[in-house]
Amino acid sequence: MDALTDLDRRIAGCRACPRLVDWREEVARTKRAAFADQTYWGRPVPGFGPPDARLLIVGLAPAAHGGNRTGRMFTGDRSGDVLYQALYDVGLASQPTSVAIDDGLELYGVRVTAPVHCAPPANKPTPGERETCRSWLVQELGLLRPTLRAIVVLGAFGWQATLPVLAEAGWNVPRPRPAFAHGARVALEGVGGVGGLDLFGCFHVSQRNTFTGRLTPAMLREVLSTAARAASLR
Repeated sequence: MDALTDLDRRIAGCRACPRLVDWREEVARTKRAAFADQTYWGRPVPGFGPPDARLLIVGLAPAAHGGNRTGRMFTGDRSGDVLYQALYDVGLASQPTSVAIDDGLELYGVRVTAPVHCAPPANKPTPGERETCRSWLVQELGLLRPTLRAIVVLGAFGWQATLPVLAEAGWNVPRPRPAFAHGARVALEGVGGVGGLDLFGCFHVSQRNTFTGRLTPAMLREVLSTAARAASLR
């Protein structure tokens, strides 16, 4: 078993946050009517993508009836529909849809993760839950460090969670810490032989943002294309 697969296995077995454990398991028991015949994952959702990824996409947390149901990040919900369509459009995914963990989807040089691995009530983890989950992202970044060259963070919550993790995982983060904005780009220097990387901000692919036009498919494709070029994937 490689180190990243082992990390994913340990993440999936985490029970550190009682509120999140109760919620994810309750959702898995009661289900949504449209998925009543399905067995929910109901556990923490690990990252998804190759262990030598050059580009990392950081979201917020799994959706209650998306990743918490399917067991894969951004799979089976409307946010994932938008994200994976865009990844496919820019040549970073094998197909434009992500509906089940066994649907054959592959990512090319890209990994998708989140600072919180359990579905939270109302899609809002507490600061304490974010901090409890922080060590998983530190470990994941450490394992990706040899190849990682760019990160796209979706939304302000993910941005705030990722910056201190980057500092802990081997990159110099400017002070004062850069503010989140859609289209933001920050060059980070590595420490102790770690390669540098480019950090990009992007509005989250939430229904609120995509339905209102705050984030359009073209805007998302532009950020992903720029990040892919920075990571030498295009």
